[in-house]
Amino acid sequence: MTENHDLPDTADLPEAGAESSFPRRAIRSFVMRAGRMTDAQKRGIDLGWPRFGLNLENGLLNLDALFGREAPRTLEIGFGMGQSLLEMAQAAPEQDFIGVEVHRPGVGSLLNGVLTANVDNLRVFDCDAIEVLNQCIPDASLDRVLLFFPDPWHKKKHNKRRIVQLAFAEQLRSKLKIGGVFHMATDWEAYAEHMLEVMSAAPGYRNLAEDGTYVPRPEERPITKFERRGERLGHGVWDLKFERVE
Repeated sequence: MTENHDLPDTADLPEAGAESSFPRRAIRSFVMRAGRMTDAQKRGIDLGWPRFGLNLENGLLNLDALFGREAPRTLEIGFGMGQSLLEMAQAAPEQDFIGVEVHRPGVGSLLNGVLTANVDNLRVFDCDAIEVLNQCIPDASLDRVLLFFPDPWHKKKHNKRRIVQLAFAEQLRSKLKIGGVFHMATDWEAYAEHMLEVMSAAPGYRNLAEDGTYVPRPEERPITKFERRGERLGHGVWDLKFERVE
């Protein structure tokens, strides 16, 4: 969950003084944000990563072997500091969860929480979700994919960096089981409209909203401090659920 809307406009440009022939990197839907690690976050990395961390280099996962059982599986893309993902894993011990986040302090925070709460049904990647989907997640293996409060890229010239695009929707569809659900939430109305437009055009999905737009906030999505603060300020939140039907 990427709850930071104050993002630099030049995140994917070469540093000042770089040669003009510097190769352009692929457009990313996130910004790598540096940050100091607290002692608790360091503990999470040092003690939690060997037990719960996952690496791209391991390749395609055998999820039953990874978790030691067959169970419903949820992937969350961009879990931020991890509070809601941890809460969901604690509330549903009969399910398995995988989180992906590029913000290292957030990874440490989640892992520290996992250790403190003695949770065993959660695993973590600390890299690009697109690479995780390409290299590590088997086809038709997920019951849910969660994308809560992603970077909105609210400037029109940056809309192409929004992660919800047709190609991404198609990639996710291949990883969801038939009947699996892609659940999105955002506090930017324009991004909600963008999500609705993209997913309505994406083949193989069905909107679960009765009116074909947005669903009420599902009980299984925890309300974060960020969201409560936004509600006090009068900000809206839009949830969308699309089911894989083909």
